[in-house]
Amino acid sequence: MRFSRRAMFAGLGLAGLGLASLAPALVYAEQFAGTYNPQATQVADGIWMVRGADEPIAFANGGAIANTVIIATDDGAVVVDPGPSLSYGKAIRALAEGVTGKAVIRVYITHLHPDHSFGAGAFDAGLVHALSATRHDLERDGEGFSDALFRVLADWMKGTTVVLPQGDVTAGETVIGGRTLRLFALGGHSSGDLAILDEATGTLIGGDLVFHDRAPATPHANIAGWLSALDRLAAVEHKQVIPGHGPLDTGNVAIPQTRDWLTWLDGMLHDAVLSGMNMTEAGAAEIPARFANIKVARYELQRSVSHFYPGLEAELLPMVGN
Repeated sequence: MRFSRRAMFAGLGLAGLGLASLAPALVYAEQFAGTYNPQATQVADGIWMVRGADEPIAFANGGAIANTVIIATDDGAVVVDPGPSLSYGKAIRALAEGVTGKAVIRVYITHLHPDHSFGAGAFDAGLVHALSATRHDLERDGEGFSDALFRVLADWMKGTTVVLPQGDVTAGETVIGGRTLRLFALGGHSSGDLAILDEATGTLIGGDLVFHDRAPATPHANIAGWLSALDRLAAVEHKQVIPGHGPLDTGNVAIPQTRDWLTWLDGMLHDAVLSGMNMTEAGAAEIPARFANIKVARYELQRSVSHFYPGLEAELLPMVGN
C-alpha cells in the first residue's frame, strides 16, 4: 500500500478536529470507501433537513456528521453547509435539485469546520458565501483540516480540495428568489458563526451555535462569546430550530440545552483546575444525569478538556518561584 505525503503528514489537524485514530483508516484505505446516500426530510414549506450522524468523524460515516439544509426559492435552491467532501457535496447538489426541481443558486457555509464546509467543491466557487471571518479561518486552517480528513477518511475524500467561500456575508435581510432570509453574524463556536432565519416559516438554522441531544464540540470555542450568541438567537422569534448537529428542534429545547451544557462545562473545568485535577481526571469527571441522553457526551467532554485545560491552568494557577 502506498501513502502520499498528504497522508503521512496529516496529523497536524487531528487533535483540534477530534478525529478518529489513524489505525482504522489504514485498514479501510485498502477498500473502496462507499457511496454517500443523504436523505432529505421536509421540515417546513420549501425547507428540507439532511441529518448527519450523531458521531465523531470516522471512516465508517465518511465524515457526514453535520446537518445540511436545503431551501427552495423561485429562482433555485439554497444549500446551507454542504458537508465534508467533494463526493458528499455532489450528492447534496443532486438531492437539492431533486427535491426543489431547480439548480442550486447559492451555498452558505456557517463556519470553518470541514464537516460543514468541504462539500463546497461540488459547486461553482462564486455561489459559495460565508462571513469574512469564516473565509479568513479557512485560509488559515483549511489545508491542515484537509490533511487530517484525508488521513482518516481516505477514499471518501477523493478529489476534495479547500474551496474558499466569498467572505461577503453581512448581517441583515436578503431576498433570494422571493424568499426572505435574515442573516446573523455571530461568534463563539468559532470566530465567525452564521445563523439564518427563514422569515416565511420561522425556521432558524443555527449552524454549530446550536446542538441538540448531541454534546457541543469546542475546538475553536470561546464559551463567553458562545453564550452571548445563544442569548441573541433565543431572542429571535422562531418556530423551530435546525441545529448544526442533532435532530430538528420543534420544542424550543436545543438552545437552552446547548447553553446548559456550556455553562456546566465552563464551571466544571474551572473547578477541576482549582481542585488540582489533572487532565485525565477532569476528562473522567461525572457528567450530570440531565445530560444522560446527549450523544457523545464523554467524548466531547474529553476533547473540551484538551482544548481548554492548558489555558485555564495558566490563568488560574499562580506560578511559584522564578
